[in-house]
Amino acid sequence: MALLAQLESASQRMLHTVDRLPDDAWGAPTHCAGWSRAHVIAHVTLNAEALAGVLRGFRDGVPVTMYTSQADRDRDIDDLAALAATSPAAVRERLRTSVAAFAEVADVAAGLPEGTTFERTPGGQLMPATAVPFIRLREVEIHHADLDAGYTASDWPQATAMDFLAEEVRRASGPGFHVVATDEPARWTFGSAGPDAPTVSGPLAALAWWATGRDPGPVLSSTNGTLPTMEGR
Repeated sequence: MALLAQLESASQRMLHTVDRLPDDAWGAPTHCAGWSRAHVIAHVTLNAEALAGVLRGFRDGVPVTMYTSQADRDRDIDDLAALAATSPAAVRERLRTSVAAFAEVADVAAGLPEGTTFERTPGGQLMPATAVPFIRLREVEIHHADLDAGYTASDWPQATAMDFLAEEVRRASGPGFHVVATDEPARWTFGSAGPDAPTVSGPLAALAWWATGRDPGPVLSSTNGTLPTMEGR
């Protein structure tokens, strides 16, 4: 399955970055406000464990929520990030184990009926179960770049950047705008945008990075002089 191969490659790139990250660099800030590198790595680790748990639940006929609660999810991230302060090696190994655990059940999603959902937390947001591999790909690629450790959105495969923009288009609503890549023959329309709506243009990677709610720097421009604010993911 192409998506699973894409995810495997992304996961191995992330593991390579984390393996090379010096122990004294885990506390550095990231593109996720308020989170150190240790927090981002902890989140990506726990996300893999949570999504693997969801897929195992469907496989075994005992569906589960992704997280027991938002408070538990946040506390677990903080706890694992704190462990990294004294034992980065332990967190590296847990990340590697979580990636392998997800890979073992990733193909379960393809066998689920369309429309199957799971709860992020009990009684909380419903999420599409068949989209779990893509959800995981976003977590891996976006947070890998969030680490600010040498890997950026410019390192995303072209297909990945395209897929991320398409996903943000799918989620968009309300008054819209157009988006045009200057280095690829690609164009998107966000929300309800007529021919006179603003157009944002720039390199594909920067557009995809901005669409996830990150700061693209000065490389993007808008015909009305203002970049729309995108919701962070």
